[in-house]
Amino acid sequence: MTAALVLACAVLGLLVGSFLNVVVHRVPAGESVVSPPSACPRCGHRLRVRDNVPVLSWLVLRGRCRDCRAPISARYPLLEAGTAALLALTALELGPVPALPAFLYLACVAVALTAIDLEHHRLPDRIVLPSYVVGAVLLVGAAALQQDWWSLGRAAVGLAALWLLYFGLAVAKPGGMGFGDVKLAGLLGMHLGYLGWAPLVVGAFAAFLVGGLVGVALLATRRAGRTSAIPFGPFMLLGAALGVVVGPELAQGYLHLVGLG
Repeated sequence: MTAALVLACAVLGLLVGSFLNVVVHRVPAGESVVSPPSACPRCGHRLRVRDNVPVLSWLVLRGRCRDCRAPISARYPLLEAGTAALLALTALELGPVPALPAFLYLACVAVALTAIDLEHHRLPDRIVLPSYVVGAVLLVGAAALQQDWWSLGRAAVGLAALWLLYFGLAVAKPGGMGFGDVKLAGLLGMHLGYLGWAPLVVGAFAAFLVGGLVGVALLATRRAGRTSAIPFGPFMLLGAALGVVVGPELAQGYLHLVGLG
């Protein structure tokens, strides 16, 4: 069952990844993600169906447009393969639980936001805000199936706690933390809180830890200065992933260390 689920999620990730390429390209520009159909930006020819197969088409075409031979960025197959891997790993970690669709959706959102934030230093409301609604509906459905209303209450606390934390940081140091980060924090808090207190706390802490370590490394290698703008969204998303994967184990280890476990 688990192997079939992981494979199905990987295939789903390839298909969704192809659409996310459109999202990453068009949303920052304020364009529609449904029309017009995808076309080569150089010659304007619409992509044929056989040229729109995730990863495989790019390999067959050797990274070039069929019509004008303009290069096609390797970002496209990498994002498709990355989405497939992330959805497969999400299914492998959580298994066939009612909340899995909510976290698969969050994983897709994470891919799009990471790509956009790295390139444009933005976390678009067009992606983040609707994700609150989708995530809430999926988590409410999962809680109803399991009659687990405590997890839903924890999700609400997690949403409020991380939103308030990041809002306080944004107000305390204007320019240091963007309000896009504040909005994303609430979304991540909702999902992490649903899983438990340990994923919530570890996920929140890990974002600052990883972000700090990367910042120090960039300064040490002179790839960034003290005033350089470094997008924090990817670190928030990576921290949330760590909270899901190792949160309970790290929390239990800490409790044992201080003699409370």
